Amino acid sequence: MAQTDEKTVQESGEVSYYKGRNYVGIKETASYLFNDWSNSFNINSFSERYIWDVVNIDFTVSAVMNLATTAWDIVNDTFISVIVDSTRTRIGKFRPFLVGLQLPLTVIGIFTWLLPLFFSGTDGTNLPKLLYYYFFLIINETAGTFTNVAKSGYMSTITPNPSERIRLITLAELLTGFMGEDLPRYIMGVLIDLVNNKVVSWKLSSVFMIMGGGTALISSLCTFWFFIQSKERVPQSLEKPKVKEGMRAIVTNYPVLLMCLSEFLGNFSISKSETNYFIDVLGSYSLITILNIPSSLNGSISYGLVEPLRKRFSSKSLWIFNDIYNSVLSTAVFLFGMTKKKTMFYQTVPMCIAFGMKEWFAKWSWGISKVITADLWNEAMDYCEWKNGYRMEATTGVAKGLILKMQSAVLGSVTSLIMKKIGYVQGLEIGTQNDRTKFWEFALCTIVPTLTGILRIVPKFLWPISRQKREWMYEELAERRQLNVIGYADSFKEG
Repeated sequence: MAQTDEKTVQESGEVSYYKGRNYVGIKETASYLFNDWSNSFNINSFSERYIWDVVNIDFTVSAVMNLATTAWDIVNDTFISVIVDSTRTRIGKFRPFLVGLQLPLTVIGIFTWLLPLFFSGTDGTNLPKLLYYYFFLIINETAGTFTNVAKSGYMSTITPNPSERIRLITLAELLTGFMGEDLPRYIMGVLIDLVNNKVVSWKLSSVFMIMGGGTALISSLCTFWFFIQSKERVPQSLEKPKVKEGMRAIVTNYPVLLMCLSEFLGNFSISKSETNYFIDVLGSYSLITILNIPSSLNGSISYGLVEPLRKRFSSKSLWIFNDIYNSVLSTAVFLFGMTKKKTMFYQTVPMCIAFGMKEWFAKWSWGISKVITADLWNEAMDYCEWKNGYRMEATTGVAKGLILKMQSAVLGSVTSLIMKKIGYVQGLEIGTQNDRTKFWEFALCTIVPTLTGILRIVPKFLWPISRQKREWMYEELAERRQLNVIGYADSFKEG
């Protein structure tokens, strides 16, 4: 094979073999956009408030449930990933699970939002409520594992062209913002403020049930349309890979190992959402919505910067820069909040300006974060195929997930206990938490996550795939895949 000219690779940022070759049509692209839009069309950012103040699950009980759910998660992840990676059908490896489970999963998930309907007014240790909550946690976890495992692998197979894949990611992230993917979050924030400040007489539980169940149904239908409309175009090896090979791939596939290590170190970050700070200290979640308005255009523009930046800098450099950049911004907000005798974080106007400026600057790197991180994981899956001759998206993804989930379960339980330790009292009226609690709610959304997750940047410096190596990898993969397509068709004819 002819040696690739390094200067050409640097200037184009595109794999020469696939130059000009596109596989995804207009209708499938549209379904891809709506699928991406549906991923954010929810009120999940309020799930903690829902569990704390509406369902009222005791912090200690919640911590124990977290650990128990993760224990089951570890068990089911292992056998489900084996089933997915061993699947070979005419419609693909992943689509049978995605098409067959998406709608039933949604119906099950809606029951989680109906808890207040059956257990209104019960205390945080009510046994029937806890059993109901835990039962649906387990059901959701099991069904969700099938679709999540399959979906994570599926997204790397809809096109063999890495440049087209990046364009799809960029287009989706750019346009879905204009499609109103964050609208439920904004509406929910306003509704919570109206209820908390007694402007309307609605029950907070009713607002959560309607918004939670409604957005879940709409987003699921959009995702289901994508699964029906799209295709798998990266052929799997005819021979089904062994389970231990997939588990070992997390170590032998160096890019996967580095991404896992970075996430593992980053998961030691202890944090709580800005939502809690704005509600309990500044008195209104809607302030976040208002503060995001000036920076919203920056986020959209940032996607247009991805391609020029990829031509000038490597994905590795952009990955590292994004991490440092956002850590500096969070630290700056904390330091500002500590001025004026360490009481500035109580002041609504100055802190709104500080958080607004942080968002304004952060949104310039929004496109880099969304596109580069997604593409690096897909690139790591392709690297596995190039090195080993087979793809194990499901098993590798689950092996990675098991490590992170065990860690997250422990840290999730720890953060629940931290909320209790800092004096947070469940169900109090807005703004009535004590001063110590308010300080820690501010620190937990600014400086604490920055300091506790700082080591995640170290593995990023070791990313091994250069531009030239990437070009070489995809040219060899293209030749192998052509042979796999022929063999795959012949095997079904014989079958």
